[in-house]
Amino acid sequence: MTSNKYSEKHGFGQHNPKAVLFDMDGVIYNSMPHHATSWHESMKDFGLDMPLSGAYEYEGMRGVETIRLLARRQWHRELSDDEAERMYRHKSELFAQCPPAHLMEGIIELMQQIKDAGMKICVVTGSAQHVLLDKLENDLKGLVSKELMVTAFDVEHGKPAPDPYLMGLKKCNCGPDEAVVVENAPLGIQAARAAGCFTIAVNTGPLADQVLAAAGASLILPSIAELSRRWKTIFPPPDPVED
Repeated sequence: MTSNKYSEKHGFGQHNPKAVLFDMDGVIYNSMPHHATSWHESMKDFGLDMPLSGAYEYEGMRGVETIRLLARRQWHRELSDDEAERMYRHKSELFAQCPPAHLMEGIIELMQQIKDAGMKICVVTGSAQHVLLDKLENDLKGLVSKELMVTAFDVEHGKPAPDPYLMGLKKCNCGPDEAVVVENAPLGIQAARAAGCFTIAVNTGPLADQVLAAAGASLILPSIAELSRRWKTIFPPPDPVED
């Protein structure tokens, strides 16, 4: 589905986005394999089972919320704030020991097209991993800024609640009909759709396309590089105004 067909279906009219809101892990950085390993190992240390695939299933949810959910399902009890924070710190420490995560192929070219078109770029992530958050401005100089970032520190309810994307829209000073979200995870897609945004899924992980479609993705592509190649086809520049 093209952006304008989606816009017409939802009563938005012509879809001329003013901002693009990006998830981070699996969209900007190829960091999900490291997350999967650190989640699995850290939770095993506490006696919880977190399969490698679980990192993709729960991706986008705030880390402490993921741990609370696991404990509720496997231990049948609620964790205190201190317990959940301590367990998430351990996960973060293991993640920090992983090799540096590389930028996704095509992300710089894609963001440059977006910037050149005069659109804002906002990063909306459930992460509280300082090791990645601190890299963003460095690796994407002139393309992202801390002022247009939403992290786990900014919202009380993470994905799949719409709160992170609603906060991103607020920071970009635009409505859902003026924004595009780029996501790779079912919970993130659900959050973006709940916020009312046209949502492009890039399937950079092991989940089937059908899983992303069921979550509500407006359009599914296999990679960021492919999205970069097709960006101007999906969002063609407006026709020049005739004198």
